[in-house]
Amino acid sequence: MDILRGALGLVILLLICYLLSANRKSINWITVSVGVLMQLILAVLMLKVPFVRAMFQFIVNFFVLMINSTNQAAVFLFGDLAKPGGTFGFAFSVLPTIVFFSALSSLLYYLGILQRVVYAFAWLMNKTMRLSGAESLAAAANVFIGQTEAPLVIKPYLERMTRSEIMCLMTGGMATIAGGVFGAYMAMLGGTSLEGQQLFGMHLLTASIISAPAAIVAAKMLYPEPDPENIERNLEVPRSLAGSNILDALASGTTDGLKLAVNVGAMLLAFMAFIYLGNSVLEWIGSITGLNATITEQSGGRFHGLTLQFIFGILFSPIAWVIGVSGQDMIAIGQLLGEKTILNEFVAYTSLTDFKALGTVSERSIIIATYALCGFANFASIGIQIGGIGAIAPKQRNTLTSLGIKALIGGTVACLLTAAIAGMLL
Repeated sequence: MDILRGALGLVILLLICYLLSANRKSINWITVSVGVLMQLILAVLMLKVPFVRAMFQFIVNFFVLMINSTNQAAVFLFGDLAKPGGTFGFAFSVLPTIVFFSALSSLLYYLGILQRVVYAFAWLMNKTMRLSGAESLAAAANVFIGQTEAPLVIKPYLERMTRSEIMCLMTGGMATIAGGVFGAYMAMLGGTSLEGQQLFGMHLLTASIISAPAAIVAAKMLYPEPDPENIERNLEVPRSLAGSNILDALASGTTDGLKLAVNVGAMLLAFMAFIYLGNSVLEWIGSITGLNATITEQSGGRFHGLTLQFIFGILFSPIAWVIGVSGQDMIAIGQLLGEKTILNEFVAYTSLTDFKALGTVSERSIIIATYALCGFANFASIGIQIGGIGAIAPKQRNTLTSLGIKALIGGTVACLLTAAIAGMLL
């Protein structure tokens, strides 16, 4: 039954892309078919084939070691504030993980290790899906270094990329996460449990990898390449953008990670404050109209009145059903999908962590949500991409602004495709 639900979800999501396509006649169905097939194969290999799973689990275990090392460093620096269960646990234990993982990514890039991984993944997509060199490199880079740094890998190509290639770049950024926040999500979802960190680390890594071909599928359906024969197919990755030596690379990565951590903390503070403010107004309306009591009773106590979370849950619950979430968890997971799209994925993962701690959502739904939320597809990312990519390719600014909403839709669909496939295999 789960396989049928997942297959139906894939069909519905692909149909949405087809209906919203800028040029349905130009859709390359071979590229679409290969992309979906690549997703399925990668998911089966990583989740079901023991020796392949063991290889990726080794990588995840390395990340877990890094998280625990970061936690020890945070306790050294902040003392009891950074200890698990402390009042300020999130700010002083999760956010430092972003700083360390950013420094680690910078070091790996300087040493040329990350480039080799990016090139291998890009080569695979270039040969199987017949993408341009720029599209392949961007899709692969987005998996490991995120939407703000990935465009730097293809900087020489940016000014002459087609609208379809720009769409692919933007959608890939929306559908994946950066290495810096990867560790933070592992720490949030896994908590202090070593097994929990390993479990969610494996799912997050799987989601990050298989969302790359999903993003290409969505992008190439929403905005197909009208003249695929005239695109550049050569692959060339710049050796290093991280620094002049190892210490410079570490320092640069640490500084970038600090900026990202402060930015994440500030956004969470602002967004959560607005959520509490909005909920206060809505709960006042609910008390006057009597909706609070009705909602509390009908939801079995999961929602305590008329709130933004309840509204998100109702609006996005059909999407939760499409990706295979059980009926009893649809509104809860719908809430997370709404928070991710309207606010950001950090807010949504925070809520998912609460659901996990309270035991109000089934384990299967938690895993599916982990996949669905694993991407930067939100309204703020449109501005981030326009500002970031537009700064290094000013001639593409009009293209970036015109494709922003479509890229958001494409990134969201890509994450949902990944979640639907994961639901089929759980």
